[in-house]
Amino acid sequence: MRWLFFALVLIHGAIHVMGFAKAFGLADLPQLTQPISRAMGIAWLAASLAMLATGVLYVRESQLWWAIGLAAVVISQLVVLSAWSDAKFGTVANVLVMMGVVYGFASLGPVSFRAEYRGVVRERVTPMVSPLLVTEADLDPLPEPVQKYLRVVGVVGQPRVHHFRAEWRGRIRTTADDPWMEFTAEQYNFPDEPARFFLMDATRSGLPVDVLHAFEGGSAAMRVRLVSLFPIVDADGPEATRAEVVTLLNDLCLLAPAALIDPSIRWEPIDERSVRAEYTVGSNTISAVLLFNQVGELVDFVSDDRLAASADGSEFTRQRWSTPVGEYRPFGPLRVMSRGEGRWHPREGEFAYIELELMDLEVNGGAP
Repeated sequence: MRWLFFALVLIHGAIHVMGFAKAFGLADLPQLTQPISRAMGIAWLAASLAMLATGVLYVRESQLWWAIGLAAVVISQLVVLSAWSDAKFGTVANVLVMMGVVYGFASLGPVSFRAEYRGVVRERVTPMVSPLLVTEADLDPLPEPVQKYLRVVGVVGQPRVHHFRAEWRGRIRTTADDPWMEFTAEQYNFPDEPARFFLMDATRSGLPVDVLHAFEGGSAAMRVRLVSLFPIVDADGPEATRAEVVTLLNDLCLLAPAALIDPSIRWEPIDERSVRAEYTVGSNTISAVLLFNQVGELVDFVSDDRLAASADGSEFTRQRWSTPVGEYRPFGPLRVMSRGEGRWHPREGEFAYIELELMDLEVNGGAP
């Protein structure tokens, strides 16, 4: 679909060159029966160049390609109207391009999830001035498996966490019987606040789906739009907030292990390879069991405090939730998991509802 739209824009733009050529006598074009003045010929050329710019900016994923596209459609339709008997079928192409422009505005413009996401992140990302470093003494209060994990991933000597950014790709579904949806995602977390913003671009039945999770001010919301225009999920409230608190702790454990030295996380040793963590945000206190392998890597996170949302986000059901992970590799100075799953454990049998690959991780970096 992406490349079909690109081809449409380029071909439509190329056809506009004919009007310019006719106006300046550069080619014999009997299919254009109406005279075209030189001034209008310049307008035909402007439409062609605007369409070309639209196509280039579109494939380069410019945030403003839709604005140039809107100008291109307006100019194109004006010249089509000026030579209606010869060029009226150009209106069909303009309608198709305009549909793409509307989607571009909805997905990238000022009312889009992406614009909202960038705004809330940018207001929170601040320059780091000589942040405190994690020391061996900071690890002393922690259970031995957690200490070992933090040494294995390399947090000692690294800055304490103000915020972090992660990029993902993977696939997701609601139930064990649903088809998988491919996705890419980016998230920013701010542990001290705490706040978390997760922006996902997915595809369902060939159509784009935008997802924005936001946790700020002690409450969470999840919104989903089909083709960036049509709301299909709008979930918030106490259940959504409690579910997101579990996710906040999970993110710290997997992506920002240096944050586990925070005294607000309470630890209970279980044995040499497992511990229980208790985490409180506002009125919500949740717990999880962390499981480690022989070398000290965190390999699973299990909580009974997560709530599974229905397909439309209107209902929540408490279920066991786990995130088995593995394939540790370096991301900057840290060595963390690169692949994992999210699994639900209903009575009828557990299943993976999300599979992820970590593409990039940056701690205390800049804004998007």
